[in-house]
Amino acid sequence: MSRLIIHALFALVLGLGVLSDSHADAEGLRVEKLSYIDRQFLDSQRARINDLSQREFGQSFSGNKALDLALLQRILDARLLKPSQTLELQAMGVIMGDLLADELHLEWVIYEDKKGRSRALKGDQSDSYLFPITMISRRAEVGNTTPVKDIYAKAVRAIEAARPAKPYTYEK
Repeated sequence: MSRLIIHALFALVLGLGVLSDSHADAEGLRVEKLSYIDRQFLDSQRARINDLSQREFGQSFSGNKALDLALLQRILDARLLKPSQTLELQAMGVIMGDLLADELHLEWVIYEDKKGRSRALKGDQSDSYLFPITMISRRAEVGNTTPVKDIYAKAVRAIEAARPAKPYTYEK
């Protein structure tokens, strides 16, 4: 009997540890920290698009916003990827997501709702999420040629608009 109680307590402790890293609401939305496998996947996506850039242009992604956005645009302009190359196009979104995360102090999370599971960016100041992985790929798949810098700027505006106003500031 005492062994059963110990197992039950152990299961409860493990369950609480998992819950501490996630948030779920009544509508089925669940937000969790990235798992090890998710981090590995993002790293492999970064490597995938970086390898393409190095091979074709002799340039690597550096984390410099201006240079990296220009390099993403150069990949699109050179038509190195077909609209059907979703994985590679989404790898471009990971690079853009890293830039957004750095500039806007966002973190990669897992966003899961009734529609499925996605990797998203979330800030600590709002419940707004960005899904940069598909921002480039979905446009490319339908022939939309919106410049990468414009996609990036629109994402920045969306997050900034969703953030609560800073106290004691005057904005026109």
